[in-house]
Amino acid sequence: MRLALYQPDIPQNTGTILRTAACLNVGVDIIEPCGFILDDKRLKRSGMDYLDNVDLVSHISWTHFLNFCSQNRRRIVLLTTSGNGTYCDFSFKTDDYLLLGSESRGVTSEVHETATARIKIPMAEGSRSLNIAVAASMVLGEALRQTNNFISNVN
Repeated sequence: MRLALYQPDIPQNTGTILRTAACLNVGVDIIEPCGFILDDKRLKRSGMDYLDNVDLVSHISWTHFLNFCSQNRRRIVLLTTSGNGTYCDFSFKTDDYLLLGSESRGVTSEVHETATARIKIPMAEGSRSLNIAVAASMVLGEALRQTNNFISNVN
């Protein structure tokens, strides 16, 4: 299970996601271009000293990432407010990529259409979206639960 961030543009959110990934032993792929440089002090502040513990891979473009997933037979599960099913009802697989769009723009129609699946988080009527780091944590938690991949070294 890995998280994939499509052209992230808020370093604090990316740092929070990277910290979450480090704590849950989940890799993160960043699909360029980013709206900031990866050594941004705001990213480091929210990621704290966890950033060195993340399996982080950078892809130069959507096409590069898509080819990588295709070659490795990995599903791309897009978290989107216009998903056709909820994350609670989705059957995750161990090698899924959970894809999150840019905070300000989401994903392009090409990315949306190319994703293997499109899922959403049910929200109160009139709500537009959750913070991307919150959404990532909620869905990742369910995906890890379903696939029995939570770290089991808890005392």
